[in-house]
Amino acid sequence: MLIKLMYRYGLLSGRLRIHGCYNGRNECLTWDSKKFLQSIDPDQAIFTMSQNIAFSRVQRECKEIITNKELAETGVMIEIRNDSLTKIRGEIRGPPDSPYEGGTYALDITIPDEYPFQPPVCKFITKIWHPNISSQTGTICLDILKEQWAASLTLRTVLLSIQALLTLPEPNDPQDAVVARQYMDNAQLYKRTARFWAQHYAKAEGKRDDEFWNKIDKLKDMGVKQEDAISALSCNWWDLSRATDYVFG
Repeated sequence: MLIKLMYRYGLLSGRLRIHGCYNGRNECLTWDSKKFLQSIDPDQAIFTMSQNIAFSRVQRECKEIITNKELAETGVMIEIRNDSLTKIRGEIRGPPDSPYEGGTYALDITIPDEYPFQPPVCKFITKIWHPNISSQTGTICLDILKEQWAASLTLRTVLLSIQALLTLPEPNDPQDAVVARQYMDNAQLYKRTARFWAQHYAKAEGKRDDEFWNKIDKLKDMGVKQEDAISALSCNWWDLSRATDYVFG
């Protein structure tokens, strides 16, 4: 592509003579296209062009999200973290009629140099109990972030799709197998656990689950850290005996 553009504008015609005025004298400079080509690193040139495309695209998409009042009302927001627009902090609100309702979930979004031809890399910063999101790392299993990505998709689409995933989990294509199993085998316990995590980590409002907290406190009395106790009990369906064996082996 770079070479075609240079041919089009006559920059590869051999030796180009450029006339101009310098210090009151007419000067003639000769530009050798062959030497110029030899000095170019094609990979670096393509890489730079790709970066420019990504920057312009992300800049436009970020502006669209930041200025969209309707999007803000649904709880979708972003914060730019660096001047190159490669690091973005996303934020979504837990959707109504889901265990995540009212919670605020932060996401880490990394824009690759090949964007929009490659998808952004997204993961949850806020801990969440969901079949398609790792309860340990925040990694998201969503088709548009992998094989179903298309250059026509945008950051707005990504954030809205992740928000929709909270309403409609896909347990048959899980990122977290433990959560998926709980979702399929004991839906009520899954919802209760997801709600507990939403209240504890995403600051959703709601009545305190005293039964869960009593079990957490018992593990804490054994010297287990609070976050480890929550994880162990959640993974073991809030069975204190199993969770104790899980922690102490």
